[in-house]
Amino acid sequence: MDWLDQQQQNFESLQNFGPRLWEGFLLTVQLTVVGAALAFVIAVILGLMAGSPNLWLKGPARVIIEFFRGTSLLVQLFWVFYVLPLFGLTLESAFTVGVIALGVNYGAYGAEAVRASLTSVSSGQWEATVALSMSWPHKIRRIIFPQAWALMIPSLSNLLVHLLKGSAVVYIIGLNDFNFELDQLRRATSAWFSYAFVGLIGYFLLALILTRLMLLLEARAKHKLGQGPTLKEILSPTPKMPISSAHPGSAPMVPGGGQR
Repeated sequence: MDWLDQQQQNFESLQNFGPRLWEGFLLTVQLTVVGAALAFVIAVILGLMAGSPNLWLKGPARVIIEFFRGTSLLVQLFWVFYVLPLFGLTLESAFTVGVIALGVNYGAYGAEAVRASLTSVSSGQWEATVALSMSWPHKIRRIIFPQAWALMIPSLSNLLVHLLKGSAVVYIIGLNDFNFELDQLRRATSAWFSYAFVGLIGYFLLALILTRLMLLLEARAKHKLGQGPTLKEILSPTPKMPISSAHPGSAPMVPGGGQR
């Protein structure tokens, strides 16, 4: 069988596997979105605790962050799926297990992004909140966090893409995600076609969409701080130059209304 016949057979197999690949892709999207939402909540809570001057809040937060950053996502996934039931805590579904493992692991990494962004806010802003006798929750909510939010989005965007790729490990607990369906496609075609062609395109397109959405979110956050254009200005097409000013034969205008 020559190369062209082999590729034709591969695409025929891809057409047959299409519905399964689509279902696996949607499951990966759900894991990424829900896992990212949980990770963000955990990151904000642990990040605020780690940045607090209160040792009783800062200490436990540091222990939790370092523990989940220092252990493997795969180990945490196995622990939640196999060990927790031994203590009488059985989760309803493998999807819930995957979301919890992804959320806790990447939430610990995100907590450092939150804490670092809080400390990156200029000292003058912190001093102003002290001068106004603002409480810690009040100063964080009204002054510090809105400024830190714009700073932490690039780091959170990177973690979101890592979470997307990390979701591929959930196949080991029985979830038929996109990675699992790619492996089934590999059995019918080849590793090159399945992973290097279909898999790379699928994961790349999803990562590209997530990255673009995070860029828009960053632009919106900066605009609220007066540091950039609005989303409408970013998404609107570039205004065209008037025909008269763009005409190659027209002379440039000078102040006073005359021409050179």
